[in-house]
Amino acid sequence: MGRRIRGLDAEERRAQRRGQLLDAALELFAANGYQNTSIEQLCQAAFVGTKAFYEVFDSREDCYIALLREVTARLSARMVDALTEAPDDEQRATRMLVSTFAHALVDDPRIARVTFGRGIAVTPEVERQRRANRRWAAGFIETIWRRYGVLGDDRSDIDAHRMAIGVIGGMFDLIADWLLDADPGAGAGVDALITDLINFYDVIQTGLRRWRGPSLTV
Repeated sequence: MGRRIRGLDAEERRAQRRGQLLDAALELFAANGYQNTSIEQLCQAAFVGTKAFYEVFDSREDCYIALLREVTARLSARMVDALTEAPDDEQRATRMLVSTFAHALVDDPRIARVTFGRGIAVTPEVERQRRANRRWAAGFIETIWRRYGVLGDDRSDIDAHRMAIGVIGGMFDLIADWLLDADPGAGAGVDALITDLINFYDVIQTGLRRWRGPSLTV
């Protein structure tokens, strides 16, 4: 049995350091960007040594990817819960789901900035993780479309996946643009953002229904 320090064993101490480093990464990557944040700065903000950093992460990029995955996992869980509770009325469900999506990203602006704003790091591994996140989100959009009769089992599903990726990209860009000038703490500003997101989503969804043709529209 390993030695316990402050009541924690080695694995628990490692998990604690990992949490401290990810908290520091969220703060610094959001404020300064990936390229302007060093491992030494992360360690200083997390109150851990450089040796401890490399016991948890292989590199700064590895730390950033871990942060992206954690942020995405929280957002995904929140959206899945929202879809489970969504009403049968499509219009009400759309407002609920888009509102949940927006609040999950902008209530703490650091989340949005790390996801697709100041925290973006141009490396192949990070880009692969970001694309994986968008593909999951696009799949979630397709799930919503199927639940509310926008999609069927016909050939349109192939094209719909590309449209869903475009929807996610457009929604991310609307939020990123909003963050440049808005006060995230202002409720009216968030409400305006949600309205813009809903309008954008509705245009795509309406176009998809019309593209499939009147006979396939629910």
